[in-house]
Amino acid sequence: MQQYILGLDAGNTVIKAIIFDTAGRELALAARDGRSCMPKPGHVERDLGELWRNAVEVIRQCLDQSDVDPGDIAVIGCAGHGNGLYALDRGGDPLLGIQSLDTRAIAIVSEWATAGVGDRTYVHCLQRPWAAQTPSLLAWLKRHDLALFARIGTVFLCKDFVVNRLTGARSTETSDMSGCGLLHMSERRYERELLAAYGLDDCMELLPNVMEASDIAGHITRDVAAVTGLRAGTPVVAGLFDVVASAIGSGVTSTGAASIIAGTWSINQVITEEPIRDPSIFMLSTFDPVRYLAIESSATSAANLEWIVREFFEHAPPAGISPFEICSELVASVDPAGDMPIYHPFLYGSQHNGKARAGFYGIAGWHTRAHMLRALFEGVVFEHRRHIETLRRAGATVSQAVLSGGGSRSAVWPQIFADVLGVPVTVARSRETGALGAAIAAGTGVGLFADFSAGAAAMTAPDRCYQPNSEIAPAYEQRYRLYGEINQAMGPLWDRIASERTTN
Repeated sequence: MQQYILGLDAGNTVIKAIIFDTAGRELALAARDGRSCMPKPGHVERDLGELWRNAVEVIRQCLDQSDVDPGDIAVIGCAGHGNGLYALDRGGDPLLGIQSLDTRAIAIVSEWATAGVGDRTYVHCLQRPWAAQTPSLLAWLKRHDLALFARIGTVFLCKDFVVNRLTGARSTETSDMSGCGLLHMSERRYERELLAAYGLDDCMELLPNVMEASDIAGHITRDVAAVTGLRAGTPVVAGLFDVVASAIGSGVTSTGAASIIAGTWSINQVITEEPIRDPSIFMLSTFDPVRYLAIESSATSAANLEWIVREFFEHAPPAGISPFEICSELVASVDPAGDMPIYHPFLYGSQHNGKARAGFYGIAGWHTRAHMLRALFEGVVFEHRRHIETLRRAGATVSQAVLSGGGSRSAVWPQIFADVLGVPVTVARSRETGALGAAIAAGTGVGLFADFSAGAAAMTAPDRCYQPNSEIAPAYEQRYRLYGEINQAMGPLWDRIASERTTN
């Protein structure tokens, strides 16, 4: 009997369901876009009821599209965006969904930096707090919305909420909880001393049971089976932090391999056998019981293109043509060595300054929208490069990379990555690497694969490879230096503007 795996991928906006066979072929795919709510400046939230309804819909659509008997689905795995805060109330009902684009905790993080809180947390989790990190948001609620804080019964990450709705399990796993700074990194467990450093020593009871990614968290309930079409009793594994899932789903499982994800976030990660102990690294996550991911990231990647398409392109595209394809064609029409503006991709702040904002610099009257788009594409890659250089300075080797995420679908963006980074860039065969990585973890959990590496070998393959163009390298070096100089010069101004906004 043929066995299949259902992979789910719950991002900041879209949730997807994909049925894979054990060779990684996609038999059916369904996706549903969700809405973010911004009730106040810096607050980015979602309706958890809508998220669950969308999950039910994509699962049902996926099953309807395929000829797969639900009883032949051996296991289900879910990936989801990291950090943010997804909370159930004390009765187990959905309470609050804060996304990883949220910046409400900037002031608390700044206060903690002055007080040396990051030095205390780093000893345990090898990370320092940042605004959308789960403990930072929980601390913000404790200080600014005590009534809501008192109602919290469970602190989840995004995919944990989906797994909970599917199975009733109150669980999480090591990749997400280490990535959000709530686990002792080397011992892979909660620790009261770490929570106390955040001022959350009374929150241990709010944290769910922590498992390994491929451990079975629970099984599809009868109620869920009735609304989705899944078979009651189908096992569901604990799942993965989506950046880890995307690395696995793009075939990156060996030590020293680099995964770059151009999605809502700029994700740049390298697998190591020991955690890199360098405070300059933004985030660490456990990869499996013996490996780690050093991660440099910020909300500065393909979300910039999504914004410009939403606001300026998607309302009147020619019939049958994606506005994203139009953007790629315009970018390809411009000489990369020509005179172009510089773009900072800081729509949601920069890694080092949540007050930073996006901007075009050096616009002239002869510049067209093609030049502006080319500058945007390059600016996104420049920030990816800044992250890669941080990893290299910390001791990581990046001689080649696998690119995934929405940006990898562009006809021109992968070449810009290769040219700016100066390394060969491979694009994975699957466009849905997050769901595929979740499926590999699921297959490992029920014994279809011996481990993640064996699952990746069976289910992933490269699609395209881009070599860097040495002729364009000097022009990119010059533009990258200018990008950094403008970034540094703008820092004090962003701080002043933010201060004046607060005053007014």
